Amino acid sequence: MTKKKHLYEVDLMRCFFMFGVVLNHVTSTFAAALGNKDTAAGRVLVSTHLILHFPRFGFMFITGLVLFLSYYGRPEKQNWPQFWKKRYIGSGIPYLFWNGVFLAFLLLSSGTFSWNSWFTGWLDAISKGNQFYFYYIFLMFQLYLIFPLVLKLFDLFKNHLNLLLALSAVLQLGLMVWAKYFYPSMDHSSWPYLLKYYGNNIIFYQFYFILGGWAWCHYNQLTRWLLQNRGLVFKTTALTAVGTLLLYQFNVRALHLSQHSANLIHQPYMMVYAVTMIATIFTLCLLYAEKRSSWLEKKPAFIHWVDRSSAISFGVYLVHSISIVLLSNVLEQVQLNQWIILALLPLGYAACLGLTWLIADFLYMTPPFGRLIGRPNGRKLIARFKGEIS
Repeated sequence: MTKKKHLYEVDLMRCFFMFGVVLNHVTSTFAAALGNKDTAAGRVLVSTHLILHFPRFGFMFITGLVLFLSYYGRPEKQNWPQFWKKRYIGSGIPYLFWNGVFLAFLLLSSGTFSWNSWFTGWLDAISKGNQFYFYYIFLMFQLYLIFPLVLKLFDLFKNHLNLLLALSAVLQLGLMVWAKYFYPSMDHSSWPYLLKYYGNNIIFYQFYFILGGWAWCHYNQLTRWLLQNRGLVFKTTALTAVGTLLLYQFNVRALHLSQHSANLIHQPYMMVYAVTMIATIFTLCLLYAEKRSSWLEKKPAFIHWVDRSSAISFGVYLVHSISIVLLSNVLEQVQLNQWIILALLPLGYAACLGLTWLIADFLYMTPPFGRLIGRPNGRKLIARFKGEIS
């Protein structure tokens, strides 16, 4: 069996995208704290929020890339019952546990807790993936189910992978057009759950998984092109980021959408923006991977932090709701000018991310709690971070 290559660039990409998820949710918490958003400070915050709507798509891309790295062209590893067992247990235990814990806390804090209300609420939450930002795990469960078919699709198009990516892009673009311009005017009250709430439907993210698989199949050529053309990549991404500001103004002024609808992630332009952001972050992380060996002596603390943060990134995602709730409670207690609240956003983000990181790291380094963040923590795993960086 060939040994799986370790991509150090993916370690840093996980940090970028996961910490981006936390920033997105912290920003939403600050927006809620502002109350009236039809003010100068409120408009500044909500009109720039689309810039932060890339981490979800980025993680979909990474998932596709890493799954293809592990399984594509490796028939000796394609034992699908074993694959499903490993993936569903690894992600399923944290999913079931944290849904239950957060729901219990929510009911207790509202004074409405009963075992019946908790159990029925828990069943509803785990069957829909619509609570506590756990939509991503719910999407992963769907992807794991169909992943063998995705590999077969790549085998079918093995001589025409660019065509496969183009068809996937056309489908994705069509779905985004439908979601933005047609879905809101339809009566979908009787639709099946995964059509009515399309944001939890894996088909509405298929392009990013396909893109990840395509990237692995063209890895050497793609990474070489990104590094050689990084100036173009960075400039293009800067332009598309500015474009999100124009998109928001178009949505509210021309289409007369509400602030909420104007900031929805499922819009055609956001597909373009997400791809450029993925390309930029990918390029930055490739540069990091190139420098990593020399930085082991010059900047060992940073390398160690990246390795550790990558290892607990899923844990950060799972437990960041704790910090978000605490942040929300603090913001509810203070009576400050809206501009001051807005100026405190970086501090709030740093505090929220720092606390979340410490909680996830504690679980990772304290057996047997690592299983609660999808990282069963045996002695060898912990010893890696207590000793020398390998």
